[in-house]
Amino acid sequence: MRPVSGSGRLVLAATPLGDIRDASPRLVEALATADVVAAEDTRRLRALAAALDVEVGGRVVSFYDQVETSRLPGLVEAVHEGRTVLLVTDAGMPSVSDPGYRLVATCVEEGLVVTCLPGPSAVTTALAVSGLPSDRFCFEGFPPRKQGERQRWFAALANEPRTCVFFESPHRLAATLADAAEVLGDDRRAAVCRELTKTYEEVRRGGLGELAEWAAAGVRGEITVVLAPGAPAAGPSMASLVAEVRQRVADGERMKAAAAEVAAAAGVSKKALYDAAVSEG
Repeated sequence: MRPVSGSGRLVLAATPLGDIRDASPRLVEALATADVVAAEDTRRLRALAAALDVEVGGRVVSFYDQVETSRLPGLVEAVHEGRTVLLVTDAGMPSVSDPGYRLVATCVEEGLVVTCLPGPSAVTTALAVSGLPSDRFCFEGFPPRKQGERQRWFAALANEPRTCVFFESPHRLAATLADAAEVLGDDRRAAVCRELTKTYEEVRRGGLGELAEWAAAGVRGEITVVLAPGAPAAGPSMASLVAEVRQRVADGERMKAAAAEVAAAAGVSKKALYDAAVSEG
């Protein structure tokens, strides 16, 4: 590992989803004082700075998906040299389905300081207003674009016990919701959050079937979808486990050993399964 100066740092800064008033004073200060500002879209950065009435004080570097890998060494080197590198994306938190993860991972690997200016996030904002359980949730990024892969993606969420949040393009939303309804059922609850914090903010809540019908007419804007948890997968019945134990005994295994292995695989009580198998003997 290279020696670290101690003064350099990578700063991740959340930017407003739409309402400029959500910008924090710390974001304004960071834009003015950072040595380097890496921006997903430099034009949006300039517009943001103008709206906040702040002059970007450091060197501005574009940092979008297609150039992320090539820009990374220079930004890491700047932190090594003791500079403050500020990373901002178009909206919300960098590295959450936006550029930033590789830069953070590299800085962490090289022992550099990484910190964050918290702020707006479409993920937690949508979760909060969805009306769905929020004590446990997962974030799944964007669904696959191809229908077959997308349907398999939803099938993997069929028994997900946590509320799931994901992003989608407005142009693919109708097809995505239709696939979700086909795989998960028309009645699986969801919320489609559109243009969060903006003038035309809209939150549609309901079953996947009715949401798919609504989206079929066309939807515009930034989209975040919140999907209700699925029902836990039904485990094997005690009768089927007993039958498996007795078959293994018939094949030459000892009852206790067979019951222990079957119970461990099924996640049930070894004693309860053994007692049930013995009582049916």
